[in-house]
Amino acid sequence: MPHSAPGSAANAAWGRSKLHRRPKGPAGSPRPQAAPARQEYFPHFDLCPGSKDIRHHGQKVVKALDSALKHLDNLHDTLADLSDLHAYNLRVDPVNFKLLAKCFHVTLASQLRAEYNPLVYLAWDKFFHQVACCLSEKYR
Repeated sequence: MPHSAPGSAANAAWGRSKLHRRPKGPAGSPRPQAAPARQEYFPHFDLCPGSKDIRHHGQKVVKALDSALKHLDNLHDTLADLSDLHAYNLRVDPVNFKLLAKCFHVTLASQLRAEYNPLVYLAWDKFFHQVACCLSEKYR
């Protein structure tokens, strides 16, 4: 996915969001809620909102997205290890990647407010779609 106007819009919005700037975990970032389906993937986690486990996992997700944004031209290689981990070890249902994207849309919209215009939304949607495709490619 080469750098383009949508990629630039996503990078600019990422720079203005607070997600990647929280050293102790993204308190405002999307996080798994204490639902039975989440216990399947996180049986050892304390799934209470704001728990240390949730913050730590949120940091990992945000760090991976930050890396993906910095390597848009080589997204498949950047996310290859995560794709292997989620497909072969964790066996995460690929639908969850799309659900997480929706959570990020809501979080970004709440942080950026008026700056989260249709162009920025489309840029993020394209980015999240590419990330979900990269993470799901090992399932085929």
